[in-house]
Amino acid sequence: MSTKGKAKLARTFLGASLLVLIGTGFSTVSNASDATDPNYQSKYVEIVVLPGESLWSIAQVVAEGGSIRSVVEEILTVNHLASADVAAGTKLMVPSK
Repeated sequence: MSTKGKAKLARTFLGASLLVLIGTGFSTVSNASDATDPNYQSKYVEIVVLPGESLWSIAQVVAEGGSIRSVVEEILTVNHLASADVAAGTKLMVPSK
């Protein structure tokens, strides 16, 4: 391959790499803007478990007459918990009302 061919190949590769980087940057900015949008509402809120609270008592408040069991299961899944036993002071993500 000639020197001109190598230079052209290098410019092509550099240009393609630059386009990929620019595209990634725009994608990141687009995703970040959703969380900073004042109209954006997270599906979850972080709470701190108080003394005397249990996962079931927290789920009862969040469920608002719905299925407490399904809310407990969702909290377990979102927080990667193996059981419903939680200690006071534990931070949990719970479904927002």
